[in-house]
Amino acid sequence: MTVTSLGIPRRLLEFTLDGQEVRVPEGATILDACRAAGKDVPTLCQGDTLTPKNACRVCVVEVEGSRTLVPACSRKAEAGMEVRTDSERARHSRKVVLELLASSVDLSTTPRAAERLKEYEAKPDRFGPDAARLNEQPRIDNELYVRDYDKCILCYKCVDACGDQWQNTFAISVAGRGFDARIAVEQDAPLTDSACVYCGNCVEVCPTGALSFRTEFEMRRAGTWDESAQTETTTVCAYCGVGCNLTLHVQDNEIVKVTSPHDNPVTHGNLCIKGRFGYQHVQNRG
Repeated sequence: MTVTSLGIPRRLLEFTLDGQEVRVPEGATILDACRAAGKDVPTLCQGDTLTPKNACRVCVVEVEGSRTLVPACSRKAEAGMEVRTDSERARHSRKVVLELLASSVDLSTTPRAAERLKEYEAKPDRFGPDAARLNEQPRIDNELYVRDYDKCILCYKCVDACGDQWQNTFAISVAGRGFDARIAVEQDAPLTDSACVYCGNCVEVCPTGALSFRTEFEMRRAGTWDESAQTETTTVCAYCGVGCNLTLHVQDNEIVKVTSPHDNPVTHGNLCIKGRFGYQHVQNRG
């Protein structure tokens, strides 16, 4: 008989969330509690497979007794705390953050960005055209994925995915300081001259489309990208015996990109170059 260890049950904590008593396991974050309670707290830099970086500050909430607003993605829930997710103070902070981001970078491919700007009545145009942080052409220096830094919000998710949290390749880092800070490979060289192994795990976690499949980038530029017309099929990678799960995104009977389920115990959303980009043989009809 096979015995499965369930581990030690975690103690439940009780606290107040928007006037309602909630219970969450010890170690859960405020954001975990919000999602369990159906609260729609916006996030950008938070990733379900990465340690929170507290970079974007869009998910801030108000905690009774705290001098400042706290990031819900990383603040652990505590017994007896009182949290307000939709207070005037929290909403104003999110509005300003969204205005600053939308005025400085291109959020056109950021999921729900337009919806959030409308929800918080953000007006990024009030900073004027000179607020744009970058003005450069997308970097297309390989056949697999594109780097469009005009869409980068410096969330550091790609750095963490490439670094010690997953890939341990360390090809990506933050170059410069202050207003000159930017994501780059060593010496800001072409990707083909860097330590990149083309696993695409940085593409997987990018929340804004600053990193995207070459196929997706070309289709968006041609105006043919249509997520509503795409189907998603999860299968198992055929390249080796590890058993990584692949989710194939198909449009017009063609695979347009490959992702991996983040809740899969084998991959946690991560793949190698073969699993993520080696799908052309499937649709080689010659």
